[in-house]
Amino acid sequence: MLLMGPRMTTLHYSDVTGSALPTDPNAVAPYMFWPMMRNVASDGFVFNDPVHPGVLSAPGCVLASPSWENSATHVSQDYVYNWTRDAAIVAIELAAGPLPTNQPLIDYVQFAQVCQNSAAAFGHFGRASFLINGNPRDQWTDQSDGPALQTLAILQLFARLDGPTQAVAQAVIDANLSFVLGAYQDTTTYFNLWEEHTGASFFTRAVQLRCFEAIQSNTIGIAVPPALAGAITWLQNALQTHWTGQYYQSLVPAPSNKYDPNIDIVLAAIHGAIPVTDTKLLATAALLRSQWADPNSPYFYPINGADQLQRSIGPMLGRYPGDVYDGNTDAQVGDHPWAVSTCALAELYYRLASAITTAGAVPLDPLSANFFSQLSVDAQTTPAAAVAALQAAGDKLLQAVVFHSDHYELSEQFDATSGYEKSVSDLSWSYASFLSAVRAR
Repeated sequence: MLLMGPRMTTLHYSDVTGSALPTDPNAVAPYMFWPMMRNVASDGFVFNDPVHPGVLSAPGCVLASPSWENSATHVSQDYVYNWTRDAAIVAIELAAGPLPTNQPLIDYVQFAQVCQNSAAAFGHFGRASFLINGNPRDQWTDQSDGPALQTLAILQLFARLDGPTQAVAQAVIDANLSFVLGAYQDTTTYFNLWEEHTGASFFTRAVQLRCFEAIQSNTIGIAVPPALAGAITWLQNALQTHWTGQYYQSLVPAPSNKYDPNIDIVLAAIHGAIPVTDTKLLATAALLRSQWADPNSPYFYPINGADQLQRSIGPMLGRYPGDVYDGNTDAQVGDHPWAVSTCALAELYYRLASAITTAGAVPLDPLSANFFSQLSVDAQTTPAAAVAALQAAGDKLLQAVVFHSDHYELSEQFDATSGYEKSVSDLSWSYASFLSAVRAR
């Protein structure tokens, strides 16, 4: 409370201006790495499963979050599990970070094989989530993007592994390839990125394509399956069927008219094979930004208005229109900004700036015109000026994430009105997405 004259007036969060907003995300990144690392189990840093008594973490397990339903009065979710997707994204940032030893990377690969073997024995190789000891999570979804992302992560850190673990890594990759080659055309069995719907997923197809392309060009001795070339061509063609004329559609067929534009399209460029210069991607990204930043949009986040007016930062982005996942409870009251979504758009800006610098040209056409107009870039703008505008826009997004963090600790979501963190705390994916964006910067 703030004392003002003879009466007390409530000090609202939205009225607070930080004394010194960080202007350089690079300076913040080291403070994001170690909270992420805190969620990675080792032989000396062991977690107890709060829901399954007696279950202890195995080295290499990556907690999605240390939060569970009794960890806070406002949380009814349990994230003390290892998701194949989240763990792969974290492993990439571990390999790029200030690790004093390669042991966490070795543990990650060995734990990946533990999960892989137990899932195969369970009859669900594509199980998306595992107990912290590597056993498959019962009554959960199967996904075909996780093994592709895991393969990409292992390829990136392969040179950091010792000889015996490289052999394990090759075995894990071989098994993943066999699975994905059998699953990439299946549109009825496997769930999408958000584990809500089955169908032909743009994100899944994009990461599978990137995985296949990486295997095709690998130089570490991974055998290239004969079916790979045909699968690459099939996926390239399939991805184009998601274009509606205005945006890339997340799922074909769409589960509802409130599932697009979906941030998983931008994530498909970050983690998959979609070029950041694809003007159809940029058209989709423009709609995503305006969806939550335009005051005239029915999905506008009030916190974005306050951030723009008072702090000149943001905007923050959510997952998709009509999102009802609140993160705190199971009540259908959702649609809030996510750190992952906001950092993904920032990374798109940074990667596109790099691509323009390399090419010496801006990919401006009728499809991407709206994307660039949001940054005051048009046909008269020089490539150098466009690069500066993209970098500045990316910085504003990351500054919003930092400003609304809890002393650099990141939860899953931010409240759409107040900006306060909500949902589960210390989400590994939130940290990894911030770090990935800063590396792209």
